[in-house]
Amino acid sequence: MLWLYISLSVLLGLLLLIVFTKLTIIINYQHHNDDDDLKVEFKIWFGLIQYKINVPLIKIDDDSPSVIVKHHSHLGEEPGGKVDHKVNQITKDKAVKNIEKARDFLQKVVRMQVIVRKFFQKISVKKFEWSSYIGVGDAAYTAIAAGALWTLKGSIVGFLSRFFKLTVMPQLAITPQFQAAVIQTHLLCIFQFRIGHAILAGLKLIKYWRGEKNRFTSKSTFSNDKTKFV
Repeated sequence: MLWLYISLSVLLGLLLLIVFTKLTIIINYQHHNDDDDLKVEFKIWFGLIQYKINVPLIKIDDDSPSVIVKHHSHLGEEPGGKVDHKVNQITKDKAVKNIEKARDFLQKVVRMQVIVRKFFQKISVKKFEWSSYIGVGDAAYTAIAAGALWTLKGSIVGFLSRFFKLTVMPQLAITPQFQAAVIQTHLLCIFQFRIGHAILAGLKLIKYWRGEKNRFTSKSTFSNDKTKFV
């Protein structure tokens, strides 16, 4: 009986530890002309446990109308063990299917926006730095492009300030290059939230999905019964 109490206490302690643990997500993206480099890091307990995803190469396939994406991921600070390498070829059909899936998902998210928005309000933006160099070889068009980029960055910052919890002032910079054609950008963003908030939001979403499924089933059954009655 004593061992049962000890086991329950340990499990309860681990559960509370997980619930109150903060997850930090670091997004680091760099673009230089035709080269892209995307790194995403997940950290808990001040970096004691971390998982990294690196997408170093995005290019157009020479043999087919598709995009090749190479990435690798590993657990820990250094990939001392086995590194998971993957190569994905994104064709037109795959892109269309992914867009359709994303559209259907967004339509459902709109109906679940209360749950999603409450969870977003629990997410803190600890850092947001976005610097860019842009030039199209013509001074007038470069100025127009720089203005459009400022508008885009302002819209994204407005979205973050509306739905997330900004704890720092976003650092934005755009440097026009009037005499050269160049596109460079560097984005560093750090998000942080408690795992317990994510678990709670997930449970609410599962409950919502089940309710929607049951309601749809009930409507279908009622429609069939009504047809038979008529």
